[in-house]
Amino acid sequence: MTESSFIEHKSFARVGLLGNPSDVYFGRTISFSLGNFWAIVRLEPSKDLIIQPHPTNDLVQFDSLDHLVDRLQNEGYYGGVRLLMAICKVFYKYCKENNIELNGGNFTLSYDTNIPRQTGLSGSSAIVCAALNCFLDFYNVRHLIKVEVRPNLILSAERELGIVAGLQDRVAQVYGGLVYMDFDKESMDKLGYGKYTPMEIDLLPPLYLIYAENPSDSGKVHSTVRQRWLNGDEFIISSMAEVADIALEGRTALLKKDYTKFAELMNRNFDIRRRMFGDDALGSMNLEMVEVARRIGAASKFTGSGGAVIAYCPDGPSQVKLLEDACREAGFIIQPAVVVPSFLKDADLKTTCPPVPSS
Repeated sequence: MTESSFIEHKSFARVGLLGNPSDVYFGRTISFSLGNFWAIVRLEPSKDLIIQPHPTNDLVQFDSLDHLVDRLQNEGYYGGVRLLMAICKVFYKYCKENNIELNGGNFTLSYDTNIPRQTGLSGSSAIVCAALNCFLDFYNVRHLIKVEVRPNLILSAERELGIVAGLQDRVAQVYGGLVYMDFDKESMDKLGYGKYTPMEIDLLPPLYLIYAENPSDSGKVHSTVRQRWLNGDEFIISSMAEVADIALEGRTALLKKDYTKFAELMNRNFDIRRRMFGDDALGSMNLEMVEVARRIGAASKFTGSGGAVIAYCPDGPSQVKLLEDACREAGFIIQPAVVVPSFLKDADLKTTCPPVPSS
């Protein structure tokens, strides 16, 4: 690779369609890659190893102390530089432990993203996923790192930074398209990853993304439920199992194109989540996004931990118009959800385990 050439990879946002948040609790989920938003990482060979700050997301120059404090209160101590550094470390460590030789010299990493912050659309993992893909090509090791392992590397990088999350988002971003995931305890304990089954994207009905321009932080929602689950709380354990079963039922409903059942499962998924987490943890704005859709008869649920909602209008275009009007009136943004097909290459597919038989 010459110094004038570069590698660039795009990773899309994702929607947790059914079963979330049971991925953190040995459950099952269905997710898809969302083409409305993405992150791009560029890798260029260079003399020194450089992580370039983003001009907007990694501000280090401010007009005043007021500006700095206001920025931190609204955006937090975030940005992409820490994410790129973390995946550099995790990737290097994994390759060293697995005797994968890295020959390629130094590089400069830069990134850009249009994924809205704190919307539960997996903006952080998109940056990490895109960077990982750059490394796989730069070092020519795509054939040496299994597709199933890659989401774990992405999650490990985020955990380095204290980000609380499960594998679901990273699987959706590595695989692309529509994916059914089973995180059963036996597989997770034995292999470290679940059973991932791609599905045809044309099984999905038209879906709509609803989000707020200034959402609440999505990183605080898992906290108390996780501890209660670890403590053996029977209500949480049984509710999580119920949520996981929704993904299993949802897979059957989608394969049959039974969208009445699908709508019912979307609503039930959110209702169980609400009972587990409580309204205070979910936040009034997030609840209102769900209710805006429900009030006009649409099915709706969070795409992740809050900040954005995915909705389905079973009555068709006239109901979509009602939803658009209701969202505008409430001050929310609504867009048709764009589902991105799987973008795994032949070299990626050769590394995967045999597909899980359809049931």
